[in-house]
Amino acid sequence: MSTATDGAYTDAMGGDAFRSGTAAIRTLGWISVALSFAYIINNFLCFWQDWPGILVLLPTSPLPEGMNLVLALLQVGIYLAGIVIAIVGVQRSLSRNLRADAMTMASVTNYIVRFAFWSVLLIGLLDAAISFLRVEALLGPLFGDQLATELGRSRFRGPYVHAPMLLISLVIAARTKSLGFHWLALLVVIAELTIVLSRFVFSYEQAFQGDLVRFWYGALFLFASAYTLFEDGHVRVDVLYAGFNERTKGLINTVGSIVLGLTLCWTILIFGMWNQSSIINSALLAYEVSQSGFGMYVKYWMAGFLAIFALTMSIQFSSFVLESIANYRGEPGAREVEPSSAA
Repeated sequence: MSTATDGAYTDAMGGDAFRSGTAAIRTLGWISVALSFAYIINNFLCFWQDWPGILVLLPTSPLPEGMNLVLALLQVGIYLAGIVIAIVGVQRSLSRNLRADAMTMASVTNYIVRFAFWSVLLIGLLDAAISFLRVEALLGPLFGDQLATELGRSRFRGPYVHAPMLLISLVIAARTKSLGFHWLALLVVIAELTIVLSRFVFSYEQAFQGDLVRFWYGALFLFASAYTLFEDGHVRVDVLYAGFNERTKGLINTVGSIVLGLTLCWTILIFGMWNQSSIINSALLAYEVSQSGFGMYVKYWMAGFLAIFALTMSIQFSSFVLESIANYRGEPGAREVEPSSAA
C-alpha cells in the first residue's frame, strides 16, 4: 500500500524494496536515453569523421591496429560512458521519483525539438532566398560569379550556409521555451498561400516555393510527434482503452511503449543509419537535392528529419514508460492532460 506524506512518496509495505525498484526502473530509462545519444554520436564519428566503429572489435573481424584500435575503443567507451553516467546519476539522486525523471526526459526532448524547429525555420528562409536569387540570375551581380557558382553546389551550401544556422539554432533553443509548432503551421499556410497568389495573380511559380512547403510540412509532423505523445494526443485505435482504470492504462502504456514504441524508434535508427548506403546516411552524406532544377537544397535535411523523429520519440517513449509505471503503481502527482490537447 502506498501513501503520500508532505509531498514525499513512500511505500508502507517496504520502503527499501520500493526505492530499489524505482532506482532500477529509472536506471533502465536513462540507459535507454544514453544509448540513443551514443548511437547518434558514434554514427557521426563513423561516417563523417571516418572512425572505424565498434564492429571492428568483434571476433569475426580482423583486430585493427594503431590509431584505428584506439578510436574503436573510444567508441565503445562512448556507450559505456553513457551507461555509467545513467547508473551514477540515479544512485546520486535516489530521492527522485519516476515522474520527476519523466519530466526531465521530456525537457530534453523539448530542447531537441526547439533546436530542430529553429533550424528548419532559418535554413528554410535562407535557402529559399538563395534559390530565388539563383533562379532570377541575381547571385552573380550581388555576390560575384565565383560565390554564385559555389552556392549552386549542395556540398558548399550545406556546410557553409546551412551548418551555421544549426549553431545559431542551438543558442536560440537554449534561450526560448516555446516549441513553435503553431508558428511552423502558420508558416506552412503562408508559404502555400504565396504559391497560390504568385501562380494565379502574377503567373509566377518556381520549384523552390513547393520545396519550402514540403520542407516545413515534413518538419511540422515529424517534430511534433514527441510532443503529441507527451500530451497523449496520438489517435488510439483501441476502443476499450477509454474505459480502463488508471492502473490498467499504465500497464498498457508501459508494455506498448517498450514493445511497439521503442522498437519502432530503434528500427528507424538502425536501418536508416547502419551504414553509408542506409536511407538516412546516404542522403546526408551526399547532400542529396531534388531534381527540380533551381529548387531548394534541403532534401537531405528531410532525410535527417527521420533521425530527429526517431531520437525524440525514443527519449519521449522512455519518459512515457516511467510515467506509465508511476500511474500503474498509483504514485501521486499524475499530470492532468487537457482534453483540448488530445486528438
